[in-house]
Amino acid sequence: MCLILFAYQASSEWPLLIASNRDEAYQRPTQAAHFWSDAQHILGGRDLEKGGTWMGIDKTGRFAAVTNYREGMPSTDQAPRSRGELVEHYLRQDVKANQYLEGVRGEGDLYAGFSTLMGDLGGVYYYSNRFDGVVRSIEPGVHGLSNAFLNTPWPKVESGREELSRLLLKPNRLSSDMVFEMLHDQRTYEKDLLPQTGIDDKREQILSAKFIAVDERYGTRSSTVIMVHSSGQVHYEERSFKPWGVCFNTSKFLFQLSSI
Repeated sequence: MCLILFAYQASSEWPLLIASNRDEAYQRPTQAAHFWSDAQHILGGRDLEKGGTWMGIDKTGRFAAVTNYREGMPSTDQAPRSRGELVEHYLRQDVKANQYLEGVRGEGDLYAGFSTLMGDLGGVYYYSNRFDGVVRSIEPGVHGLSNAFLNTPWPKVESGREELSRLLLKPNRLSSDMVFEMLHDQRTYEKDLLPQTGIDDKREQILSAKFIAVDERYGTRSSTVIMVHSSGQVHYEERSFKPWGVCFNTSKFLFQLSSI
Protein backbone atom coordinates (compact mmCIF):
# COMPACT_ATOMS: atom_id res chain seq x y z
CA MET A 1 0.00 0.00 0.00
CA CYS A 2 1.58 3.26 -1.07
CA LEU A 3 -1.11 5.87 -0.64
CA ILE A 4 -3.89 6.19 1.92
CA LEU A 5 -6.14 9.23 2.01
CA PHE A 6 -8.78 9.26 4.70
CA ALA A 7 -11.36 11.50 6.29
CA TYR A 8 -12.06 10.77 9.95
CA GLN A 9 -15.03 12.56 11.53
CA ALA A 10 -14.62 15.31 8.92
CA SER A 11 -18.20 14.95 7.66
CA SER A 12 -21.39 14.32 9.63
CA GLU A 13 -22.74 12.17 6.79
CA TRP A 14 -19.53 10.22 6.16
CA PRO A 15 -17.71 9.82 9.51
CA LEU A 16 -15.10 7.58 7.88
CA LEU A 17 -13.92 7.51 4.29
CA ILE A 18 -10.76 5.73 3.18
CA ALA A 19 -9.27 5.91 -0.32
CA SER A 20 -6.13 3.92 -1.05
CA ASN A 21 -3.83 2.63 -3.76
CA ARG A 22 -1.69 -0.45 -3.26
CA ASP A 23 1.53 -0.42 -5.28
CA GLU A 24 3.31 -3.75 -5.64
CA ALA A 25 5.11 -6.04 -8.07
CA TYR A 26 2.58 -7.54 -10.47
CA GLN A 27 3.99 -11.02 -10.04
CA ARG A 28 3.29 -11.08 -6.28
CA PRO A 29 0.33 -13.46 -5.77
CA THR A 30 -2.68 -11.66 -4.35
CA GLN A 31 -6.28 -12.51 -3.57
CA ALA A 32 -8.91 -9.82 -4.24
CA ALA A 33 -11.03 -8.41 -1.43
CA HIS A 34 -13.45 -10.87 0.17
CA PHE A 35 -14.78 -11.96 3.54
CA TRP A 36 -12.19 -14.43 4.73
CA SER A 37 -13.25 -18.06 5.06
CA ASP A 38 -11.12 -18.49 8.19
CA ALA A 39 -12.27 -15.21 9.77
CA GLN A 40 -15.64 -14.37 8.29
CA HIS A 41 -15.94 -11.00 10.04
CA ILE A 42 -12.88 -9.64 8.15
CA LEU A 43 -13.15 -8.06 4.72
CA GLY A 44 -10.01 -7.36 2.71
CA GLY A 45 -7.55 -8.65 0.16
CA ARG A 46 -4.86 -11.17 1.06
CA ASP A 47 -1.19 -11.39 0.24
CA LEU A 48 -0.62 -14.99 -0.83
CA GLU A 49 3.17 -14.74 -0.67
CA LYS A 50 3.72 -13.72 2.96
CA GLY A 51 0.20 -13.89 4.35
CA GLY A 52 -1.62 -11.02 5.96
CA THR A 53 -3.06 -8.03 4.16
CA TRP A 54 -2.35 -4.39 3.42
CA MET A 55 -5.86 -3.23 4.40
CA GLY A 56 -8.99 -4.62 5.98
CA ILE A 57 -12.14 -3.82 7.93
CA ASP A 58 -14.40 -5.96 10.08
CA LYS A 59 -18.15 -5.97 10.54
CA THR A 60 -17.97 -3.69 13.60
CA GLY A 61 -16.03 -0.98 11.72
CA ARG A 62 -12.56 -1.76 13.07
CA PHE A 63 -10.08 -1.16 10.26
CA ALA A 64 -6.35 -1.25 9.70
CA ALA A 65 -3.87 -0.48 6.93
CA VAL A 66 -0.10 -0.47 6.53
CA THR A 67 2.36 1.21 4.18
CA ASN A 68 6.06 0.59 3.64
CA TYR A 69 8.51 3.26 4.74
CA ARG A 70 10.76 4.12 1.78
CA GLU A 71 14.45 3.93 2.70
CA GLY A 72 16.31 4.03 -0.59
CA MET A 73 17.16 0.82 -2.39
CA PRO A 74 15.70 -2.32 -0.77
CA SER A 75 18.01 -4.13 1.59
CA THR A 76 19.06 -7.70 0.82
CA ASP A 77 18.50 -8.52 4.50
CA GLN A 78 15.03 -9.92 5.10
CA ALA A 79 13.10 -8.75 8.15
CA PRO A 80 11.95 -11.70 10.28
CA ARG A 81 8.25 -10.84 10.03
CA SER A 82 5.90 -9.58 7.33
CA ARG A 83 4.31 -6.15 7.74
CA GLY A 84 1.02 -7.54 6.46
CA GLU A 85 0.58 -9.55 9.62
CA LEU A 86 0.20 -6.32 11.61
CA VAL A 87 -3.15 -5.65 9.94
CA GLU A 88 -4.27 -9.27 10.05
CA HIS A 89 -3.45 -9.84 13.72
CA TYR A 90 -5.22 -6.66 14.81
CA LEU A 91 -8.41 -7.52 12.93
CA ARG A 92 -8.41 -11.08 14.29
CA GLN A 93 -8.19 -9.90 17.89
CA ASP A 94 -10.76 -8.26 20.14
CA VAL A 95 -8.48 -5.43 21.25
CA LYS A 96 -8.47 -1.64 21.09
CA ALA A 97 -6.21 -0.16 18.43
CA ASN A 98 -4.07 1.87 20.84
CA GLN A 99 -3.54 -1.15 23.07
CA TYR A 100 -2.56 -3.33 20.13
CA LEU A 101 -0.11 -0.74 18.82
CA GLU A 102 1.49 -0.36 22.25
CA GLY A 103 2.27 -4.06 22.01
CA VAL A 104 3.67 -3.64 18.50
CA ARG A 105 6.10 -0.95 19.75
CA GLY A 106 8.21 -3.57 21.50
CA GLU A 107 8.52 -5.63 18.33
CA GLY A 108 9.14 -2.86 15.80
CA ASP A 109 12.64 -4.03 14.94
CA LEU A 110 11.25 -7.35 13.68
CA TYR A 111 9.76 -5.59 10.66
CA ALA A 112 11.11 -3.55 7.79
CA GLY A 113 10.11 0.12 7.93
CA PHE A 114 6.37 0.72 8.11
CA SER A 115 3.61 3.11 9.08
CA THR A 116 0.22 1.84 10.16
CA LEU A 117 -3.26 3.18 10.80
CA MET A 118 -5.73 1.36 13.03
CA GLY A 119 -9.01 2.20 14.71
CA ASP A 120 -12.75 2.61 14.31
CA LEU A 121 -15.35 5.38 14.40
CA GLY A 122 -14.45 6.04 18.02
CA GLY A 123 -10.74 6.67 17.45
CA VAL A 124 -7.95 6.23 14.92
CA TYR A 125 -4.29 5.72 15.83
CA TYR A 126 -0.99 5.91 13.99
CA TYR A 127 2.36 4.27 14.62
CA SER A 128 5.60 3.95 12.65
CA ASN A 129 8.67 1.96 13.58
CA ARG A 130 10.72 4.69 11.88
CA PHE A 131 9.32 7.59 13.91
CA ASP A 132 9.74 8.44 17.59
CA GLY A 133 8.20 5.26 18.94
CA VAL A 134 4.98 6.94 20.11
CA VAL A 135 1.49 5.70 19.32
CA ARG A 136 -0.46 8.78 18.26
CA SER A 137 -4.17 9.50 18.33
CA ILE A 138 -5.31 11.10 15.06
CA GLU A 139 -7.42 14.24 15.24
CA PRO A 140 -10.63 14.50 13.19
CA GLY A 141 -9.94 15.79 9.70
CA VAL A 142 -8.60 14.77 6.31
CA HIS A 143 -5.23 13.02 6.40
CA GLY A 144 -2.78 11.31 4.07
CA LEU A 145 -0.12 8.64 4.32
CA SER A 146 2.31 7.41 1.69
CA ASN A 147 5.74 5.84 2.17
CA ALA A 148 6.85 8.23 4.88
CA PHE A 149 5.14 9.53 8.03
CA LEU A 150 1.52 10.59 8.44
CA ASN A 151 0.78 13.85 6.59
CA THR A 152 4.33 14.18 5.27
CA PRO A 153 3.80 16.85 2.57
CA TRP A 154 4.65 14.84 -0.52
CA PRO A 155 2.83 16.27 -3.56
CA LYS A 156 0.47 13.32 -4.01
CA VAL A 157 -0.42 13.38 -0.33
CA GLU A 158 -1.07 17.11 -0.26
CA SER A 159 -3.07 17.14 -3.49
CA GLY A 160 -5.02 14.08 -2.36
CA ARG A 161 -5.97 15.68 0.94
CA GLU A 162 -7.14 18.80 -0.87
CA GLU A 163 -9.16 16.82 -3.41
CA LEU A 164 -10.79 14.63 -0.77
CA SER A 165 -11.67 17.71 1.28
CA ARG A 166 -13.39 19.20 -1.78
CA LEU A 167 -15.37 16.01 -2.39
CA LEU A 168 -16.68 16.13 1.18
CA LEU A 169 -18.08 19.63 0.65
CA LYS A 170 -21.04 18.04 -1.17
CA PRO A 171 -21.62 14.88 0.88
CA ASN A 172 -25.06 14.15 -0.60
CA ARG A 173 -23.55 13.82 -4.07
CA LEU A 174 -20.45 11.90 -3.06
CA SER A 175 -19.94 8.56 -4.81
CA SER A 176 -17.23 5.93 -4.94
CA ASP A 177 -16.71 6.70 -8.64
CA MET A 178 -15.69 10.26 -7.72
CA VAL A 179 -13.17 8.93 -5.20
CA PHE A 180 -11.77 6.40 -7.66
CA GLU A 181 -11.30 9.15 -10.22
CA MET A 182 -9.14 10.99 -7.70
CA LEU A 183 -7.12 7.84 -6.98
CA HIS A 184 -6.52 7.16 -10.69
CA ASP A 185 -4.47 10.36 -11.12
CA GLN A 186 -1.26 9.44 -13.02
CA ARG A 187 0.22 12.93 -12.87
CA THR A 188 3.86 13.09 -11.78
CA TYR A 189 5.67 16.04 -10.23
CA GLU A 190 8.83 17.98 -10.99
CA LYS A 191 12.07 17.10 -9.26
CA ASP A 192 12.21 20.23 -7.10
CA LEU A 193 8.87 19.26 -5.48
CA LEU A 194 9.89 15.72 -4.62
CA PRO A 195 11.43 14.24 -1.48
CA GLN A 196 14.88 12.69 -1.40
CA THR A 197 14.34 9.15 -0.20
CA GLY A 198 17.53 7.54 -1.46
CA ILE A 199 16.33 6.35 -4.85
CA ASP A 200 17.33 7.85 -8.20
CA ASP A 201 15.53 10.94 -9.48
CA LYS A 202 13.78 9.15 -12.35
CA ARG A 203 12.31 6.53 -10.03
CA GLU A 204 11.36 9.19 -7.51
CA GLN A 205 9.37 10.99 -10.19
CA ILE A 206 7.63 7.81 -11.36
CA LEU A 207 6.58 7.04 -7.79
CA SER A 208 5.30 10.58 -7.23
CA ALA A 209 2.02 9.75 -9.02
CA LYS A 210 -1.01 8.66 -7.04
CA PHE A 211 -1.59 5.87 -9.56
CA ILE A 212 1.45 4.15 -11.08
CA ALA A 213 1.14 2.48 -14.49
CA VAL A 214 4.44 2.76 -16.35
CA ASP A 215 5.74 -0.78 -16.94
CA GLU A 216 4.97 -4.51 -16.67
CA ARG A 217 6.84 -5.16 -13.43
CA TYR A 218 5.55 -2.78 -10.75
CA GLY A 219 2.61 -0.45 -10.34
CA THR A 220 -0.74 0.17 -8.69
CA ARG A 221 -2.25 -3.28 -8.24
CA SER A 222 -5.50 -2.20 -6.61
CA SER A 223 -7.51 0.81 -5.53
CA THR A 224 -9.86 0.58 -2.55
CA VAL A 225 -12.59 2.91 -1.37
CA ILE A 226 -14.31 2.39 1.99
CA MET A 227 -17.22 4.71 2.75
CA VAL A 228 -18.89 4.46 6.16
CA HIS A 229 -22.19 6.34 6.30
CA SER A 230 -23.62 7.90 9.47
CA SER A 231 -26.38 5.27 9.29
CA GLY A 232 -23.75 2.57 9.83
CA GLN A 233 -23.87 1.31 6.27
CA VAL A 234 -20.47 0.44 4.79
CA HIS A 235 -19.71 0.54 1.07
CA TYR A 236 -16.45 -1.26 0.24
CA GLU A 237 -15.19 -1.38 -3.32
CA GLU A 238 -11.89 -2.63 -4.70
CA ARG A 239 -10.68 -2.36 -8.30
CA SER A 240 -7.77 -4.57 -9.38
CA PHE A 241 -5.33 -3.70 -12.15
CA LYS A 242 -2.97 -5.39 -14.59
CA PRO A 243 0.17 -3.71 -15.96
CA TRP A 244 -0.40 -0.35 -17.61
CA GLY A 245 -3.39 0.36 -15.39
CA VAL A 246 -5.82 -2.07 -17.03
CA CYS A 247 -8.70 -2.83 -14.65
CA PHE A 248 -9.64 -6.52 -14.73
CA ASN A 249 -11.76 -7.02 -11.61
CA THR A 250 -14.09 -5.05 -9.35
CA SER A 251 -15.26 -6.34 -5.96
CA LYS A 252 -18.15 -4.58 -4.20
CA PHE A 253 -19.58 -5.14 -0.74
CA LEU A 254 -22.39 -3.43 1.16
CA PHE A 255 -23.09 -4.24 4.79
CA GLN A 256 -24.40 -2.74 8.01
CA LEU A 257 -22.10 -2.27 10.98
CA SER A 258 -22.84 -4.58 13.88
CA SER A 259 -22.38 -3.67 17.53
CA ILE A 260 -18.87 -3.80 18.92
